[in-house]
Amino acid sequence: MIHLLQAAELAADSTKAVPNVEKVAQNLAEGNVHWNQVIGQLIDWSLDAGKHILIAAVVYIIGHYLIKLLNYLLAGLLERRKVEVSVQTFVKSFVSILLQVLLIVTVIGALGVNTTSFAALLASFGVAIGMALSGNLQNFAGGIVILFLKPYKVGDWVEAQGTAGTVKSIQIFHTILLTADGKLIYVPNGALSSGTIMNYTQTPTRRADWTIGIEYGEDVSKARRVVMDILNADKRILKDPAPIVLLGELNNSSVDMTIRCWVDNADYWDVMFQTRENIYNRFNEEGIGFPFPQITVHQGS
Repeated sequence: MIHLLQAAELAADSTKAVPNVEKVAQNLAEGNVHWNQVIGQLIDWSLDAGKHILIAAVVYIIGHYLIKLLNYLLAGLLERRKVEVSVQTFVKSFVSILLQVLLIVTVIGALGVNTTSFAALLASFGVAIGMALSGNLQNFAGGIVILFLKPYKVGDWVEAQGTAGTVKSIQIFHTILLTADGKLIYVPNGALSSGTIMNYTQTPTRRADWTIGIEYGEDVSKARRVVMDILNADKRILKDPAPIVLLGELNNSSVDMTIRCWVDNADYWDVMFQTRENIYNRFNEEGIGFPFPQITVHQGS
């Protein structure tokens, strides 16, 4: 009997949707209620709670479907308006999270909880959560700055925060990069908006640079002529600005030649690797030696 009384009191404190529970507890304490009445009241309470749970489940299912429908309609609208892909990914991510929060509040209201009190409680927690998640708020603001200033967009190849890759999407807190080896990197927007970003896609051309060492005693003019023949024979290398081959440095074991030329962005990596291989093969054919690290030891008599 004592345990049943405690259960009735707990139920009365946890919800206001069942006004008869407190009365049942009082009557039980006074000993003037038959067990049939107690069971009947508990059945009524169970039915009322079940009704709220059923309504909440229906609200969740319908809301979940509506969110998917609204996200689909929003994506179609942004696509028809030809909104930039970077803005599309940001807006869709933001709207999806907002709709999910509204759905949670609606489901809680369907369970019989006073949403006004819940909203006040949520607001008070929001202050503390906002302070704890100040980094994420900074990332959110950084995402807005990126969308307005547009230092990069979806599809650009960028290098930032020690990571290089193709921008796959710009979300409300992170920018997703796809690296050359197929890894997805989530970079915080706050760091990107306030840090250094190298965008290799926004300019149509890019300069390719090589440093090739030859042995001391080799004919530098001959080596320069061979390299220029290789560069001039490659149609992907632009004539304006013209490629150059210069004597860079006189190192301990090598004479370093600096080679520079301009190519279209799309051809950059192919030209980089192919030209290096062509220089190696031609130097071997022409008898131009590549140096090895050397140390000269002088021994006293």
